[in-house]
Amino acid sequence: MTRALLLVGLSLAAFAAPAAAQSHHGGHHAPTAEPRKPAAQGDSACTPDHAAMGHCTPADDRPAEAPAGVGTDLPAGDAPAPPPPGDWYADRYFPKSEMDHARHAMMVENGGQRVGFVSLNLAEYQARKGRDGFRWEGEGWYGGDIHRLTVKSEGETAFGEGVEAAEAQLLYSRAIGPYFNAQAGVRQDFGHGPDRTHAVIGVEGLAPYWFEVEGALFLSDKGDLTARIEGSYDQRITQRLIVQPMAEINFAAQDVPESGIGAGLSDIELGLRLRYEIVREFAPYVGIEWARKIGGTARLARADGDDVDSLNVVAGVKLWF
Repeated sequence: MTRALLLVGLSLAAFAAPAAAQSHHGGHHAPTAEPRKPAAQGDSACTPDHAAMGHCTPADDRPAEAPAGVGTDLPAGDAPAPPPPGDWYADRYFPKSEMDHARHAMMVENGGQRVGFVSLNLAEYQARKGRDGFRWEGEGWYGGDIHRLTVKSEGETAFGEGVEAAEAQLLYSRAIGPYFNAQAGVRQDFGHGPDRTHAVIGVEGLAPYWFEVEGALFLSDKGDLTARIEGSYDQRITQRLIVQPMAEINFAAQDVPESGIGAGLSDIELGLRLRYEIVREFAPYVGIEWARKIGGTARLARADGDDVDSLNVVAGVKLWF
């Protein structure tokens, strides 16, 4: 009896061994009802070991090809720009004439508007050797971002003697870059010297490191050619207190005795002004200004009994609106 029971137990154990082995192996990778994914739809979680055993298919890790791109994503080239859109969606619901008017107003308000500006850079009392005087320098313009009509004026007077020298310029100004304008027009002189009319061509703008610069050539109705270079820089001490060094240099291609100008480098002027901006549009200032006539201009000044250099103390106001 015992021997018979032992034989039955061994038979059952032999029958159950393959099933147990299959169950133990399935604990590592249980079969699923879903079919294996094809290679193009590989499993991103498939490890190299399981892939080698044929249990799964690895995902294709190669990056997908990027789309061709549109707009600023397109490669650089010289292809013509795409045409502007003409199928305005709003035209489906509103009259086209009204939407055209609205789009025109939007373009005007975002770069096409006309504005005006007036600036009086110098309006100052000058304490000089001899008679004190007054000096002014300013400009105004009207127009847009590209095209403008510009008016400039500068001059000085001596108290009791009237206007010593003054000029006015009427210029067409056109932007030639984000920071510079080219200018052309006419200039009219006034004062003690002869009244002369000049053709003007020049450039002005904001140079690197925030230097304001201006240069111009003048050809008079008598054929006299002169040139001028100006520059200034605003050095902020505080948000309201500003030191401004300034320089102006004048040249002449020939002697102009009736105007007291000699050929070559004719005169130089240096100034230093300290201003306080009560508001941005209104800033009183004090400073000093040194001027000297050079070369042939100094020789003509000595012949007339005038000083060739001067040092002035100034006080004035700068304003714009």
